[in-house]
Amino acid sequence: MTKKQWWKEAIVYQIYPRSFKDSNGDGIGDLRGIIEKLDYIQALGVDTVWLNPIYKSPNDDGGYDISDYYTLQPEFGTIEDFDELVDGLHSRGLKLVMDLVVNHSSDEHVWFEQSRKSKDNPYRNFYFWRPGKNGGPPNNWPSFFGGSAWEKDDATGEYYLHLFSRKQPDLNWENPRLRREVAALMEYWLEKGVDGLRLDVISAISKRTSFPDSDTPDFNETIRKYYANGPRLKEFIREMRTGVWDHYRVMTVGEGPGITPENAVDYLDERDGLHMIFHFGHMFMDQGPGGRFDPIPWSLTDFKKVFQTWDDALRDKGWGSIFLGNHDFARMVSRWGNDKEHWAVSSKMLITLMLTMRGTPYIFQGDELGMTNLALGSVAESKDIETQNGWREASKRGMSEQDFVAVANYSGRDNARTPVQWSGKKHAGFTTGEPWMKVNPNYPDINAERQSDDPNSVLSYFRKMTRLRRGNHAFVYGDYLPISTPEEFLFAYDRVEAEEKWRVLLNFSDNNLNLPDQLIPATAVRVMGNYPSTGPGDLRPWEAIILRL
Repeated sequence: MTKKQWWKEAIVYQIYPRSFKDSNGDGIGDLRGIIEKLDYIQALGVDTVWLNPIYKSPNDDGGYDISDYYTLQPEFGTIEDFDELVDGLHSRGLKLVMDLVVNHSSDEHVWFEQSRKSKDNPYRNFYFWRPGKNGGPPNNWPSFFGGSAWEKDDATGEYYLHLFSRKQPDLNWENPRLRREVAALMEYWLEKGVDGLRLDVISAISKRTSFPDSDTPDFNETIRKYYANGPRLKEFIREMRTGVWDHYRVMTVGEGPGITPENAVDYLDERDGLHMIFHFGHMFMDQGPGGRFDPIPWSLTDFKKVFQTWDDALRDKGWGSIFLGNHDFARMVSRWGNDKEHWAVSSKMLITLMLTMRGTPYIFQGDELGMTNLALGSVAESKDIETQNGWREASKRGMSEQDFVAVANYSGRDNARTPVQWSGKKHAGFTTGEPWMKVNPNYPDINAERQSDDPNSVLSYFRKMTRLRRGNHAFVYGDYLPISTPEEFLFAYDRVEAEEKWRVLLNFSDNNLNLPDQLIPATAVRVMGNYPSTGPGDLRPWEAIILRL
């Protein structure tokens, strides 16, 4: 029997602070803006908030380039604001998960500024420095953001490793002094009352220090073979768990590009590993060998297979997370649903999936409203370094800007980072100033104020679904039993715990689906659905039905 834990039962709401709510009119979301909306968050029925990075940063990569782990980004607020936020969450029975980036730092962190000064600097081995090879970089590894993963530094003539931006040099976890520094900064935030840590790119902290050339042009394969799952990964996680986390009874979730069902259990152990992971099996399934800006079609058959494979891999061995979008991907309804004529029902259908699956659900800000992708008119409108670098690489291959923007509007990270649409007022009520990023022009139609008192809105449906999940532990701890059907666009499964049995039927298409009679037994009770009533034996476009059997 699965051991019960608060973090398994949690429903997590992810906040990207820069785009959540601005309290002082500077156009940038901040901590006081979050404090203003704590009652809204509580009313969603979630019980945990995950904050994207709020540390001091040059903002080369949306705060994931940290220049001081102990200081807040001034535009987000003060440490007193942070303390008030923690108190406000805890007084409402909500927990706080902080995002921590320890695979890399900013190149403006004092560690790196010292490291680059000379080959014998005491901080040199906080990072990976290597001489060039044959007049070029030490190997052929590509960066996540395009170009080489190595940057030559004029001060010493050597190259440093950066799997992401050149302003995000990778930290050298082989160095025990570096690991002690990481432990100390974790302890600082845990002492301030943080309940959990989300560990960014944890799968890459252990490097293959011989740095062999990649033998594949497929970027996602390069991640799996060379960047993730290094030889000392389990050792490093165990050291953090026993040395820091267990002293605070903190929950940890690791982000894991390159984690596979076969090796996932190496990360997860209720005694000396992470508590849960993010995997990207479904999130990368529509990416070709070229990565984000090389989209390929996806099928529901493959989508379902990912969920089945991961559930099999983690059953009785570990715990996973359920998410369909976050700050790094397109909007949930635009990617997996229909954000045009079936916008509302497909948003609700996807919410149904998230809140009836096994694993801890993570809902990204605005998805509870059905916020959609943003249509950029040009690359110049993008605020995202990955999109800007992607365009530079694509233009070298002869791709037109129009074609590239079309791809970015499907898969780019800007889509998720537009300001939250609070009302139909100017700038969607996000700010009284000029927003740091363009607000999606559909905000007069899609906003929290408009949906709050509408019992049929996406927001109201989300609140009903969180109540259903929290009140029925079969959706948390029950077995996940997929149902095989001939219908190409039908996702059907049962959740079963002891005598409690539920059936979920989801239509992933714009068309009616005929349901075999045996899928809805005569004794079944319809408990929830995203249409007002049950149809005559069919599932209507993007319909979701939850039955109690």
